[in-house]
Amino acid sequence: MRDVAIVAFAQTRHTDHDTGLTEPELIAPVINEVKERTGLKRFGFTCSGSCDYLAGAPFSFVSALDALAAWPPISESHVEMDGAWALYEAWVRLQHGDIDSALVYGFGKSSLGDLRTIMTLQLDPYYLAPLGLDRLSYAALQANAVGADRTELDEIVRRGRADGRGNPYALDLPEPDGEDFAVQPLKQTDVPPITDGAAAIVLATGDLATRLCATPAYIRGIAHRTEPHYLGLRDLSCSASAADAARAAGVGKAPVEVAELHAQFPHEEIILRRALELGGGTLINPSGGPLAANPVMATGLIRIGEAARHIHDGRARRTVAHAAGGPCLQQNLVTVLEA
Repeated sequence: MRDVAIVAFAQTRHTDHDTGLTEPELIAPVINEVKERTGLKRFGFTCSGSCDYLAGAPFSFVSALDALAAWPPISESHVEMDGAWALYEAWVRLQHGDIDSALVYGFGKSSLGDLRTIMTLQLDPYYLAPLGLDRLSYAALQANAVGADRTELDEIVRRGRADGRGNPYALDLPEPDGEDFAVQPLKQTDVPPITDGAAAIVLATGDLATRLCATPAYIRGIAHRTEPHYLGLRDLSCSASAADAARAAGVGKAPVEVAELHAQFPHEEIILRRALELGGGTLINPSGGPLAANPVMATGLIRIGEAARHIHDGRARRTVAHAAGGPCLQQNLVTVLEA
């Protein structure tokens, strides 16, 4: 395996409303920022992650390429998934050995539509979608299955919002207050905020990584697993696919200082801590996590970038990032980063 490292990470200052920017205008600043940090003008490979359902148009990622100045022609790919899976594809592409750099980005504008309706459209159209389940309904089913103490859930939300207020890229959300429920047993404050945003990461191999970054964050393990789409075929109180991905990535081989988890609801953090077997000494979501900013299709990529940032800044030597997709943590990708 070739050594592949994250050498640059940038994200937008996320918003909870439409600022009027088109998707290329949203993406261009973060791409320009990572280009400036690395000094690279072109990359051996480019891969993006987005969702046509958010934009309401087929092949919406094609128009987003306007942010890349794609002439002369570039080698480019796209995943209809969170940008974390685009990073996985780029990592695999770098293993081929003929290129030494890759640009990865993810983006989404959730403010343009009703996210509960949009995510329902991605469910199985024959058995699940007709039931009227939406992302909050099935999250509530999982929260009931977990049976977590309300005090613990409230503390996770409080911590996420407090950490988010210290993160200049996250939303400035107040202390959770009130007992209003979205869908029992989920409170309104348990629901991730509507967020528009984008993020970009540069990967590099070998000597190029050390030339571009003083403290590269090396990908020492990366794996993703999935489980059945149908909720009735799974034990919703745990995440077998997250546990399998963590074992395959080697999370348990050494202590983890920081973990950035794609936990959109507080009960998901409980499930993921157990699945990844994270100890009490691991700092969880110091960025605030998805409870402080949730730009759909970039949230998982941001978890990887935030985990890498701790290594770039010298605050940690071993971190873990997790990304999720599908209903009730159906798909899970785990990345182990080391200095």
